[in-house]
Amino acid sequence: MRPGRLLCRLGIIAGVVAAFTVVTPVASAQVPAETEPTEAQVEETAPETEELETQEPQELTAAQKRALHLKRVRVMKQIKRYRKITWRWQKLMQVRRSPVTRSAERTRSLAYKRWILVHWKQKARKARRKAMNPPRKAAWLCIQRHEGAWNANTGNGYYGGLQMDLSFQRTYGPGLLRRKGTANRWKPIEQIWVAERAYRSGRGFHPWPNTARYCGVL
Repeated sequence: MRPGRLLCRLGIIAGVVAAFTVVTPVASAQVPAETEPTEAQVEETAPETEELETQEPQELTAAQKRALHLKRVRVMKQIKRYRKITWRWQKLMQVRRSPVTRSAERTRSLAYKRWILVHWKQKARKARRKAMNPPRKAAWLCIQRHEGAWNANTGNGYYGGLQMDLSFQRTYGPGLLRRKGTANRWKPIEQIWVAERAYRSGRGFHPWPNTARYCGVL
């Protein structure tokens, strides 16, 4: 066989092999199902592929395009809502806020937006469940039973179910004090987490010397 023909056939074979190898998707880019990814990992590792992308055909009518746009807007509003809920619980617990890459805002894919919405719903539920179960919840509830009602404001300078004075509130719950007023206006779980902050600062249960002894934690 002539060298020119041999080289030509080898070139054709190489082209066919390349055509079959280039289109194989990379499976490792997906987040393993057994681990719970952070928001950054989810949005970075789930790019807008053809599988997630919702194409907008040219033959859609103006009304259909408008309806699709409204669906995107509604889903985006829900994503922002669940982000805020998640961050509010995390702020109360004083833990690191879940990061976000804003890819949901950038994409036009309705399917991708819905996928991110499911992720934030899960994070919001998890954050709420953790916030509603502080590590010393039983102790705080016991102290509250001896201290007073959650909305107590008897005029003695102490407020709420854990009887916090203004100095205590300014030190451990300045944001709540600024937004909502004194502790008797806070939710019970908010009062507990402010007390938990004092505990973690090194004060323990000493701000409640008598009732903490009644409850056997001091």
